[in-house]
Amino acid sequence: MVFVASIVPVSPVRAEASHRSEITSQLLFGEVAELLEETKDFKRIRNLYDGYEGWCQRTQLEKITDPALPGNKLLCAGWSNQVMFNDTVMQLSLGTPLTLFNNGKAVIGQFHAVYNGATWDPEQAVFNPENIRKVAMPFLNTAYLWGGRSVFGIDCSGFVQQVYRFFNLKLQRDAYQQAEQGEVVGFLQEAICGDLAFFDNENGRITHVGLMLDNQTIIHASGRVRIDTIDNAGIISSDTGERTHNLRVIKRYASHG
Repeated sequence: MVFVASIVPVSPVRAEASHRSEITSQLLFGEVAELLEETKDFKRIRNLYDGYEGWCQRTQLEKITDPALPGNKLLCAGWSNQVMFNDTVMQLSLGTPLTLFNNGKAVIGQFHAVYNGATWDPEQAVFNPENIRKVAMPFLNTAYLWGGRSVFGIDCSGFVQQVYRFFNLKLQRDAYQQAEQGEVVGFLQEAICGDLAFFDNENGRITHVGLMLDNQTIIHASGRVRIDTIDNAGIISSDTGERTHNLRVIKRYASHG
């Protein structure tokens, strides 16, 4: 197998090998993927973190020999994180993985990176309301972006996937896939901070997900990352008082530590 890593803060992953094609996900800086095939301008990859496949611009990726340093799951802890990249400055998103770094330094093909900023260790993080809010709240007011996975633009499933990554809990990429994971919470009144609520459309398809802050409020990416009220029927906009999403199911993936 051949592996590649992103050498830009956020590399769009597209459905087809075209700049006009839909962005379905993103690779963050240093995130590693398996190279599946390539054309003159694009490479088809499979993200090693969540298995998501798509096409990235080839100049945004660099081939690497080792997919990761064993056991290194550290993440960038600031909202924006400065890394020196071949002696130039690059800003990385909150939650960018540092799996290719060793003592603050990384070699990605012909490129060298140095990071001396704050880090977060998911293997040491306790999944409790205080820490969940600490991770989720910096994303507040991030613009909604279909396929996004960073504070520079994020979608609903990308948001909860990134929050869970801070606690070494791996979610699939899309909301309907995430809804197939976890254990069902029978009643809204039993929901706790960190549970995920899923919402469907008129055809019964899961199309939206949000993170419960308690059994009455939810943080989710809709237009922007926002906090709204939730009841047994779904989400009620804090701006307009209108119902915006219809509740389908609540899932739990971990108990509080």
